[in-house]
Amino acid sequence: MSIVALLGVASVASLIYLTSNPDAARRLRQSAENVGVAITGKPTPTPDPYAEAVKKLEEERGEPTGRQAKIEIPSELKQYSNSRRFLAIQKASADEAGIRSPHDYAELAEMIVAGREYVEMPQLGRGYVLYGVGYSAVGGVTHYEVRRGKSVPLFADEAALEAHEKFLADERTRLEAELKDLDAKLKETPRKERETRQTLGKDIAARRKALKETKEQQSLLVGSYGTPQKKGALFAEYAVLASLARDFGGRAYDLADANSSKEFQARLLTHIRPAALAVVQELGTSYQEKFNRPLPITSLVRTEEYQRLLRESGNPNAADAAPPPHTTGLAFDVYYRYMTAAEQEFVMAEVARLEREGRVEALRELRDHYHIYVFPEGRPPAAKAVERVLQGKSVAKAPQTEKKKKTGAKAPKSAKKTNEKVVKGKRKKK
Repeated sequence: MSIVALLGVASVASLIYLTSNPDAARRLRQSAENVGVAITGKPTPTPDPYAEAVKKLEEERGEPTGRQAKIEIPSELKQYSNSRRFLAIQKASADEAGIRSPHDYAELAEMIVAGREYVEMPQLGRGYVLYGVGYSAVGGVTHYEVRRGKSVPLFADEAALEAHEKFLADERTRLEAELKDLDAKLKETPRKERETRQTLGKDIAARRKALKETKEQQSLLVGSYGTPQKKGALFAEYAVLASLARDFGGRAYDLADANSSKEFQARLLTHIRPAALAVVQELGTSYQEKFNRPLPITSLVRTEEYQRLLRESGNPNAADAAPPPHTTGLAFDVYYRYMTAAEQEFVMAEVARLEREGRVEALRELRDHYHIYVFPEGRPPAAKAVERVLQGKSVAKAPQTEKKKKTGAKAPKSAKKTNEKVVKGKRKKK
């Protein structure tokens, strides 16, 4: 037998031995790592569990996924004939449980520090992975005025407030002077010089817009910090955030640094109420056992301010309701963009079961998400409570969801979800 043939036989034998002997394979990998350290002086990088989990959920399936997959949607995840009922049920549930929604990050931080209402969800947990939670946080330290729908900057003390007021005053003076110069230049520019006049016109429009925004900020500060009582309350809100940021589970965040403050806010948004966490873990564990990948969760608690930001940025799933379900800390979103038909139908079947058991209220939304609201007491709200909410004016229509074909059948009762066929909508990236 030739040397080449002998080497081939030896290689095959070695491969069979290693695949059937995990301990030997592990020792070989360790030996290779030791050689690598000896040659390079650097140890082999340890894989990041979170990065590996994200890679696993995003991996190519080799078949249609998300909204491209052909699936059957259970009636439990479709919309009611009266679309306001979906949000009304969640509001009635929150009202019965006495849930208070945080207006802004300061209120959420107070609830977290109190330690009675919220628990933090690690980025990678039992059966799930957080996927983009808090991604839209901007980092600004603000107080949210619900009535006016305005975010007011927060400051540590009187000196910081005065410094910002001076900055706005100087900015206003600068913009007014620049506008005066640009207006003069436009008057001096002959009409035949169209390109120059167009450029000047655009510059003037930009300065006017900036000046208007600066004046609005000045007016907002005057209205929000106009009395000693108001100042004291807003300084106290900053103190709550600053205290938690100095030591948030052993890590410090700098609120003066935009990136650090954004990370701090994103971490605040990784909290949820214990009842909802239990359902996330139950659903995630069954999904992971079935498909060997974690369940992707994209949204947990939101402040009313953050909800408004999402809505204004064009997210049709961010409901304009009082209170928005996510602000209760009882709602979470599951991302099915990378799921095959089998994966989606498994998850929907599990969610439908939970809804039939009276534990959740759910909807398959556009933008590849399942919205799941967990009833805190493990049961739906009383029917009379839901009707009271529907008779009021505080609940808008539910978030955008799949359009349905008209079947010609009699419309179902408002207390039941429709069984109509679903027409695939245009898929949009969240």
